[in-house]
Amino acid sequence: MRGGIYWWPRKFSLQSYKTVFQDKSIIKAFNVTIWRTLIGTITNVLFTSMVSYAFSKRHIMGQKVYVMMGTITMFFGGGLIPYFITLKNLGLYDSFLVYIIPALFNFYNCIIFMSFFRELPAGLEESAKLDGANDFVIFLRIVLPLSTPILATIALFTGVYHWNDYFCGVMYVNNPDLQPIQTFLYRVIASASSSRTAVNAPAGISAQQVSSQSVKLATMVVTTAPIVCVYPFLQRYFVKGIMIGSIKG
Repeated sequence: MRGGIYWWPRKFSLQSYKTVFQDKSIIKAFNVTIWRTLIGTITNVLFTSMVSYAFSKRHIMGQKVYVMMGTITMFFGGGLIPYFITLKNLGLYDSFLVYIIPALFNFYNCIIFMSFFRELPAGLEESAKLDGANDFVIFLRIVLPLSTPILATIALFTGVYHWNDYFCGVMYVNNPDLQPIQTFLYRVIASASSSRTAVNAPAGISAQQVSSQSVKLATMVVTTAPIVCVYPFLQRYFVKGIMIGSIKG
């Protein structure tokens, strides 16, 4: 802020990172986010793919009606207050399940799944049924193994959403032990912005005389680094999966 710094810092220091990790609640927030991301991604991919597989069959009774209803939800919502009341009446408020159950299904991901499933050869399912396989066996043993690119793509979408979401922790969780890492980051930034040295930041952060800007940026790096490390391993599936359905032969 005093100027004179263009590329290299005046002095290399990890004090901001030490200050961030002095707060034990960041470890709890990381644990909540990791479990939320793992459970939420697996359940969302499994549930959405299963529903999408059924929707991809045009002979299913009411298939067009269900697809139309799902399309409407992409453009219109019930509002924040009714949604909050619904979650509270269902017993999901201030619960870990508030991260999982409402995110079980996403219709945008459903459309991507449907486009992929409709391109699979119908002969695969017909031959499996002749061998005595039912719909669940066909889905689990034939369809899913052939859907690795689209599964990785949707898993990446869902995993990034769960990792980056802070709004759910702010609005629907009051227990500090259940706050995810992005909600922790939100509170650090909000507290650090109020003063130069992050006086009102969560426990441990005000113990060191470091600038609020340093604390904010260090916390951003800590919370972003894990998902950045995972992305390169899924990139090839992501590029292949996002092109599915874009070209028709």
